[in-house]
Amino acid sequence: MSEQNTPPVLQDENQLIAERRDKLKVLRQKQAEGRGPAFPNDYKPADQAADLFSAHAGQTAEGLLEQNSQARVSGRMMLKRVMGKASFATLQDSSGRIQIYIKGEDIGLDLYEDFKHWDLGDIVAAEGRVFKTKTGELSIHANSVRLLTKSLRPLPDKFHGIHDQEMKYRQRYVDLMTDEEARRRFVARSKAVSSIREFMVSHGFLEVETPMLHPIPGGANARPFVTHHNALDQEMFLRIAPELYLKRLIVGGFDRVYEINRNFRNEGISVRHNPEFTMMEFYAAYWDYQDLMTFTEGLIRHAAQHSVGTLELAYSGQAVNLAKPFERLTIREAILKHTEADSNVDKRDWLISALRKLGLSEEKDRLSKRSLAGLQVLYFEEVVEEKLWQPTFICEHPVEISPLARASDKHPEVTERFELYITGREMANGFSELNDAEEQAARFHSQVANKDAGDDEAMFYDHDFVRALEYGMPPTGGCGVGIDRLMMLLTDSPSIRDVILFPALRRES
Repeated sequence: MSEQNTPPVLQDENQLIAERRDKLKVLRQKQAEGRGPAFPNDYKPADQAADLFSAHAGQTAEGLLEQNSQARVSGRMMLKRVMGKASFATLQDSSGRIQIYIKGEDIGLDLYEDFKHWDLGDIVAAEGRVFKTKTGELSIHANSVRLLTKSLRPLPDKFHGIHDQEMKYRQRYVDLMTDEEARRRFVARSKAVSSIREFMVSHGFLEVETPMLHPIPGGANARPFVTHHNALDQEMFLRIAPELYLKRLIVGGFDRVYEINRNFRNEGISVRHNPEFTMMEFYAAYWDYQDLMTFTEGLIRHAAQHSVGTLELAYSGQAVNLAKPFERLTIREAILKHTEADSNVDKRDWLISALRKLGLSEEKDRLSKRSLAGLQVLYFEEVVEEKLWQPTFICEHPVEISPLARASDKHPEVTERFELYITGREMANGFSELNDAEEQAARFHSQVANKDAGDDEAMFYDHDFVRALEYGMPPTGGCGVGIDRLMMLLTDSPSIRDVILFPALRRES
């Protein structure tokens, strides 16, 4: 018995590719002789592997024999065992894998001889009777097989797939062929996004689309990608957030809007950051940040239940419980709960000293100019953030770092803003929106001053947005949920690149 299961790495890849190209030459020669196309395009599969298992896996071998069910499948050949006059092959389609049993006397000796030279990775069609082998494996006894697409490159080792992590990201198509977990991860992502859409629509939100090319970047503190529009002869920016456009729609009279959007930020790359990422932002008239927290909690539970089927997750070996009510703490309360700062949390000098001991790179004069709330949020980010493993809303961010959020009426130095943390990572950011046009203009002027002082991430002044607010925007709450980070949590993925089909990578040399 010969078995075409030897890992291709044992042979020179260039030699294997050359051998496969020679086989393709034979197919092209047959096409020239009128014996059928090298890449036929007239085959329509009628069945998928998962459906066949669902329909027949519980039946006995005798019952299947009596039923005489026929199947018509196609897929990539992932395994092949040639045993003289009969062979087994495993085909993989988008739903899973199924075994094919092939005998020369059933399909014709000439075709069977051709089949023995087909390679792993080829796209193959098969038709025949559904049955179970002696070992109980559901299979198809083929009366016809056909080569649909000749694969010119060998697959990685079938037992281990791709080892090189960067190659998995760069050649995602091969990763998906060989890693069932990778396929499950992206199916879960698709289910999560679909469930989010369903949840939003069921709560009266209208899905909208806003521009990706902005004349003025806004809606977040971030460094934008810059491009040039030839027809308009003007500088444009890739969207860093859709926020200001979505709030224009609230001004226009749509009370609830949302967008699942691609954002672009010209910043560093890490396990939590990709320069192109997906957010879901939503805005609701007559909501405040308390309403937003309640809604966001329900949204995340809904996405988890519909994408992975549970609210009790494990991430990096530690439990995460989405079923329990999410904790709500102010920044000050979080510091008191998770550190031993005690009364020092309200002392500027102590906070400045503690931040310097932590190696904060900000210059001394910049630290000394920050408000007490601003120092507290820096200390929170350095010491507390990573400790927030279970879902926790952190509230009351300082005005100086929240240029679009409404200030608290009780504590005007902070805003009605929250960030949701799970596994020590920010998952969502929301706030009661600032709808005072004059105050928004003043905040923009402050951001421009920061930009002039060297802050590349500070916002531009958006005259049209201020003009929109001058027409009057009702009290509004808005929130952004990071889809990529949420999927990292739901699929227990250590890197954001694991949940983005084609993450940003340096160009191949």
